[in-house]
Amino acid sequence: MSETTTPPRRKPKPPMSRIMRLSLKAVDWVTDATRRADGTLNRRALSLLDPRVPTFSSPCRGVSSRDVVLDRATRLCARLFHPAASRAKGAGAGAGPLPVIVFFHGGGFAFLSAASAAYDAACRRIARYASAAVLSVDYRRAPEHRCPAPYDDGIAALRFLDDPKNHLADVPLDASRCFVAGDSAGGNIAHHVARRYAADAPTFRTVRLAGLVAIQPFFGGEERTDSELRLHGAPIVTISRTDWMWCAFLPPGADRTHEAANFAAPAAAAGVDSPAFPPVLLAIGGYDPLQDWQRRYAEMLLSKGKDVRVLEYPNAIHAFYVFPEFDDGRDLMIRIAGFVAESAGGE
Repeated sequence: MSETTTPPRRKPKPPMSRIMRLSLKAVDWVTDATRRADGTLNRRALSLLDPRVPTFSSPCRGVSSRDVVLDRATRLCARLFHPAASRAKGAGAGAGPLPVIVFFHGGGFAFLSAASAAYDAACRRIARYASAAVLSVDYRRAPEHRCPAPYDDGIAALRFLDDPKNHLADVPLDASRCFVAGDSAGGNIAHHVARRYAADAPTFRTVRLAGLVAIQPFFGGEERTDSELRLHGAPIVTISRTDWMWCAFLPPGADRTHEAANFAAPAAAAGVDSPAFPPVLLAIGGYDPLQDWQRRYAEMLLSKGKDVRVLEYPNAIHAFYVFPEFDDGRDLMIRIAGFVAESAGGE
């Protein structure tokens, strides 16, 4: 589509309550109030507006959690969630090792953390539904740490799992049934970590990627797509915000033809062509301005003969699944659980 061709713009109107609309406005306000025009971020204000929630060693909603150190040199940490034996549908202590999902939170590469309330709750739900351990990586964020820092951190998480000495005695993990997952920027990270793994799979002793869960992944390009223009003013994702996020994340001087943003760039093919690149479960929302890029992502993978399963949620906004009000979030949890069970060799 030509840059000069601008279809009529309309604001999305997915069904939601007044409280939900106010919640989304609060998210938009926090994002806009803490990002600066010069490409920096007010971390002090953001830490007050997005406080860390605690872990629970005793089960909370059937899932326990703890923080673990993945790499002392870079101070890389993660939050580990694992279902209690009585609520894990047969998995857990005494029932054999758990498949493990390495998760990357959203937030435009710059915002939020593994300890943000929304992602703590989301990972808890994934662990409960999928009867799996979830290792939510607290990766380094832009603009202080640009590309490829979060991709490096994702590989570091896989290297951590690859060493049996790092596994916890009371939470047996099966690294041969490993998944990478994430939403928005986290979906982008999960993809690039998967392709890096696939390009270097023989160097991993125990980790085997069984699947990639990409929930509304954040990709882009210099072109403005139809959905970006048509859904201008949608909650959470706007052109001005995504422009700022790419500028804050990409290497200095790079534009959105860079392989981090553009999965079709020649440099982005490394690893995707490998047989070790895993099957993909891709979720797309009908009120997400990024949906055109996500469909092109699916088309790219299919053109390379990859196993791609696309979930379409016509009424879903960006990041819908972290808001309990949306029923589609529960359906996504069920689909993720089925994908994990099937890809990990479950029943």
